[in-house]
Amino acid sequence: MSHFSTVKTQLRKLDSLVKSLQDLGYDPQEGEMLVRGYKGQTVKAELAVSFPKGGDIGFRWNEATGAFELVADLDLWSHDVPVERFLGQLTQRYALNTVLSASVKEGFEVAEQSTNVDGSIELVVTRWDP
Repeated sequence: MSHFSTVKTQLRKLDSLVKSLQDLGYDPQEGEMLVRGYKGQTVKAELAVSFPKGGDIGFRWNEATGAFELVADLDLWSHDVPVERFLGQLTQRYALNTVLSASVKEGFEVAEQSTNVDGSIELVVTRWDP
């Protein structure tokens, strides 16, 4: 019998989370969403990525930790990558999007951005002082 699993994260900013999911090719839906699991079971989440055959991915706010947590029926996980790699990719994109957003707010512009062979991302930002 399948059940929903909850995975704690350090993902705190909804806009960066949405952008990161989009960067990875997902179409996240915001609002009170139902994440589908085994035999039609559902759980509520504030953000969800639905898939035609089930195995949805959701994120719900955890007030106690001040972060979103991933909620999914891991027995139905049938995505291209294992959940651990998915979270690693998502966390990397989230960090990048958070830095980019903060940089723009502080008046910086992206001068260079590249992805290395090992998957790490190098980012150079600049700002002209008047």
